[in-house]
Amino acid sequence: MKIFLLPLFFSVFLFQGCATNPVTGKSELQFVSEQEEISMGSEQYPMQIQLSGGPYVIDPDLSQYVNRIGQKLAAVSDRPHLPYEFTIVNDSSWNAWALPGGKIAINRGLLESLRNESELAAILGHEIVHSAARHSAQQMERGLWVQAGLIGLTLAIDQDYQRSVMETGSTIAGITMLKYSRDAETESDYYGMKYMKKAGYDPSGAVSLQQLFADNTDSAGGWLSSHPASIERVQRNKEALKDLTSDGYLGSAEYRSHTRELQDRAPAYILYEQGQKALEENKPKQALLRSLEARKLAPKEAKFYALSAEAYEKLGNQRAAMQAWDQAIQLNSEWFYFYLKRAILNEKSGNRNEAASDFKNSFDLLPTEEAKSGFQRTN
Repeated sequence: MKIFLLPLFFSVFLFQGCATNPVTGKSELQFVSEQEEISMGSEQYPMQIQLSGGPYVIDPDLSQYVNRIGQKLAAVSDRPHLPYEFTIVNDSSWNAWALPGGKIAINRGLLESLRNESELAAILGHEIVHSAARHSAQQMERGLWVQAGLIGLTLAIDQDYQRSVMETGSTIAGITMLKYSRDAETESDYYGMKYMKKAGYDPSGAVSLQQLFADNTDSAGGWLSSHPASIERVQRNKEALKDLTSDGYLGSAEYRSHTRELQDRAPAYILYEQGQKALEENKPKQALLRSLEARKLAPKEAKFYALSAEAYEKLGNQRAAMQAWDQAIQLNSEWFYFYLKRAILNEKSGNRNEAASDFKNSFDLLPTEEAKSGFQRTN
């Protein structure tokens, strides 16, 4: 019976679908359809943006600029028909990420660190490849395949050894997935440079970008968590550059022009980070001072008012805290956190109707259990 089940088990998976990867041209098993990719990305994208710091709404011109570069690269990709979106996330860490179906984000902090448009194109091209080459879908498919293999193997061996096989197999699966992740990064660098060349950019930006990461491992923590940098990676990009030639558009002046306001606000975000740290260390007076200094430099940044609100709350000044939360939401009504924190303060203050409204607004942006239970208590 076991001898019969094992080949049957694997044949079910094999017949699910063999296809050609649209970027690499390699044959691969595909269990996740393109429509499923698009649906997953579209569903997860708004929530992931909320979890990553919320959208960067203070500079719509910069958002349009990033989207324009992204769409230019997406148009020359191997899957130009995907519904690509590009969003700036309001977070200081160096990071960027992609979801299935072309949903891509880049952190404000990473944009602050780049030197030219070519480096921006290298980031966005790299993330476009993740979507175009089905890397997220492949991870899911590989996970299913490994699980299926382990289950099939346990069916074929003696029951006394099944637990040992599952434990060993899980370890091997973890190593395999790690290698796959590194392979995906290599593919994204290589084909991302090709997309850069097709779109008219100087692909040497991909080399200088990796050198920037390798030289700033402390600052690049967010990016390095999923995009490990190394001198080896710099060298691979240099090798790829030999076949592409670096005669495209670099865009240093253009990039400086479009990020001038971002760079002008950079000192304010440093003050904000210092204030956040002071708040974590239970130094609310110092946190409040840093928030007020940051607000002077960038009076339209909602997060600075949120820092003031949290400092006022710790200092016991609920009235000032409420005013600061009001100001934060007036400046940015697109991040769940502001509504959630104001809802909690409204509930403490006995303002049940206002609290219920804020809990609902927070839940609509990001369906957290805290917002759900808060709404149920106050509604």
